[in-house]
Amino acid sequence: MESLPQINTEYFVEFLVKLLNVHSPTGFAEPAVAFVEKELSRYKQLELSRTRKGALVAKWNVKGELTPVALTAHVDTLGAVVKEIKPNGRLKLSRVGGIQWPSVETEGVWIFTSKGEKIRGSVLIDTASGHIYGADGSKTPRDDDHMEVRLDARTTSEKETRELGINIGDCVAFDPRVEVTNGFIRSRFLDDKACVANLVSAIKSMTDAGLSPARTVYFHISNYEEVGHGAAAGIPSDVAELVVVDMAVVGRGQESDEFHSTLCIKDSGGVYHEGLNQKLRALADEYGIPYKTDVYPFYGSDGEAFWRAGGDVALALIGPGIDASHNYERAHMDGLNATTNWTMAYLLSA
Repeated sequence: MESLPQINTEYFVEFLVKLLNVHSPTGFAEPAVAFVEKELSRYKQLELSRTRKGALVAKWNVKGELTPVALTAHVDTLGAVVKEIKPNGRLKLSRVGGIQWPSVETEGVWIFTSKGEKIRGSVLIDTASGHIYGADGSKTPRDDDHMEVRLDARTTSEKETRELGINIGDCVAFDPRVEVTNGFIRSRFLDDKACVANLVSAIKSMTDAGLSPARTVYFHISNYEEVGHGAAAGIPSDVAELVVVDMAVVGRGQESDEFHSTLCIKDSGGVYHEGLNQKLRALADEYGIPYKTDVYPFYGSDGEAFWRAGGDVALALIGPGIDASHNYERAHMDGLNATTNWTMAYLLSA
C-alpha cells in the first residue's frame, strides 16, 4: 500500500478554528478569502490571484506536458442581511443561503454596517417572553416574519436604530460557536470551511515532505457557492479535471458518516463524471483511504455551477461527512483526515 505525507493535525485544527471564526456570509466573504490568501502566501511555489468576482486562485505550476487540473472549495457561508427596521427598533432579516431559523434562535450575531461599524445582537422569536406569551410563544412559527434581531444597544424605535448606523442591506453574521472535543469539531459553517482546510492542509503536508503535484493544479477558493454560482467563473479553460471538495451529507437515508470521506455519485443536479469517479475510487483503494459513496437529493455544488456555465471538464465531488448540515454542524478528524489524504493522493496522481 502506498504512503502519503504526514498530516499535521495540530496545524489543521488551528487553521480551521481560526477560519471558522472569520465571519464570511455570501456577499461579505472578503475577510475569509483574505485570511486564506495570507496563509497560502507562505508557500512560494503558489502563484496567487483574484478573480473579478473576488474568488482566490492559487496556481501550483509544474513543468511537463500533462493537462492541468483544479480543486475547488468555498469559503462563503450562510448568513443574512437587514431586510427591515421594525417600529420597535429591532431588525427583520432576509436570509442568505439556507440557514434554518430554529437552529439559530437565541444565537448571537454581529451586524456589520455599511460604515464599518460592528453592532452586537441576538436572534429571537418575536414572542420570546415566557411571562407574556406563555405556551403560545412556543407555537409561533419560526420563519422570516416572526424572527427578529434584538440589538445590544439603547434603541426602541426605527429612528434610534438608524442613528446607530444600521441600514437596509447591512450584513448579519451568525456566531459559529466552535468547539473541539474528543476528536470532533462542532461549529456552524463547517460547510465548507472544513474543506478549505483540507486543501490548505494538503498543500502544507506536501510542501513539508518536499513533494509537488504530478501536474499543474489550480486551487479555487470560491466566495458565492451558497447562492449557486460560486465557481461558475474562475476555473481556467485549460483545466481537464475539476474535483470539488465539499461536505458529505450525514443523516437518515444517507450512506455517509463522520468517520469517512465520501464520493458523491449524484445530487440534485444529476450525476458526476464516471471516469473521474473511478480514478478517485482507485486512488482511495491504493492508499487505504476510508471512503463511502452516496447520493444527495437536496444538494448542489460549485462544480455543477461551472458545468452549467459551459465548463468542459470531468467533474467529481469528495468531502468529509458533516452531521446536521446547514444547522449546528459536526465533523470528526477521521473523516477530515481521510479527505486531506484523498486530496493529496489525487494531486500526486498522473
